[in-house]
Amino acid sequence: DYIVLTSVDRDDIPDGGASHFGTTVELLKAKKPSLLVECLVSDFQGDLNSVETLACSGLDVYAHNVETVRRLQKFVRDPRAGYDQSLSTLKHAKEAKPGLYTKTSIMLGLGETDEEVIQTMKDLREIDVDVVTFGQYLRPTENHLSVVEYVTPEKFDHFRKVGEEMGFKYVASGPMVRSSYKAGEFYLKHMISKERAEKEKQEETSK
Repeated sequence: DYIVLTSVDRDDIPDGGASHFGTTVELLKAKKPSLLVECLVSDFQGDLNSVETLACSGLDVYAHNVETVRRLQKFVRDPRAGYDQSLSTLKHAKEAKPGLYTKTSIMLGLGETDEEVIQTMKDLREIDVDVVTFGQYLRPTENHLSVVEYVTPEKFDHFRKVGEEMGFKYVASGPMVRSSYKAGEFYLKHMISKERAEKEKQEETSK
């Protein structure tokens, strides 16, 4: 009932793989119209045409991870990526397809301050991002960045409450939360279905 599509970055393809994602979404929807589809994608190197191709393919949730706060971007992410570039893709996805849900994820424990996390949430709400998830950064190998802090469950819960107060439709926040996970997908499926049913009811009533 809810599926997440993702891939490694395909910078070797002119459109970053957007058309392939889009075709896959269209075929899935043709086979099962009720299926909810989330695509977790790169920033397409800032190519807004690629963003639009995917946003208008029929998918339900456009997901792209900003990963960390503005100050730490250059230390955490590929030099070709960037905070503003990521925000621009999330913003354009919703502009290209009003009603599309947008989602992002942030890793904590990289040395960010509480104020920086809250500012990131404000920046995301400014462009009407619907869903945000927070998880603990874990060092995959010795060649990766070290963990600066193991964030407490209480702090994760604090950010959840702040996010909900800001108006995010859904905030998942906890040490083991990842951008895509079963509990979150279950919640999103019911939230999207409920909101669409209510919208259809309102449209019928206004006729």
